[in-house]
Amino acid sequence: MEVILLERIEKLGQMGDTVKVKPGFARNFLLPQKKALRATKANQARFESERVQLEAQNLKRREEAQAVAAKMDALSILIIRQAGEGGMLYGSVTGRDVADAIKEAGFNVERRQVSLDTPIKSLGSYALRVSLHPEVSISVTVTVARSQEEAQRAARGQVKEVAPAEDELSAAAEPTEEG
Repeated sequence: MEVILLERIEKLGQMGDTVKVKPGFARNFLLPQKKALRATKANQARFESERVQLEAQNLKRREEAQAVAAKMDALSILIIRQAGEGGMLYGSVTGRDVADAIKEAGFNVERRQVSLDTPIKSLGSYALRVSLHPEVSISVTVTVARSQEEAQRAARGQVKEVAPAEDELSAAAEPTEEG
């Protein structure tokens, strides 16, 4: 199915491009969210007549996103989760969890704006990309820890990398005298 893009869409095209996409993607995502129009002669004429307004709206949204990105610069989020001895979480941290933590920090972000390919399943710090606009994205540092104190120690560099318990390591390294 061919559609006319009404805004820039990553990995697809720029505003005004006529692109061929799968029918389900067009029907379920692009058309309902008003990101594209079906590529017909009538819609092509309509797009050309509204092009200046669409570009002005896009410019305004991009400027707003850049202003928010300037405020969110170097944002660091802390998420507290329970974890086992090896640092593996009981459950995982998803894009929704990150979006909720960013909202608690005072910024309005939806979960689809958080780029998280796979859920976070272990303790540590992660740099995630947040797309505020198709042309504006920032990096947010997400720290997953067992407690507030542990996160502060990790930030100061006082915590070792997560490793097996020291007793297990020393027992495995010692040779046995059995023979």
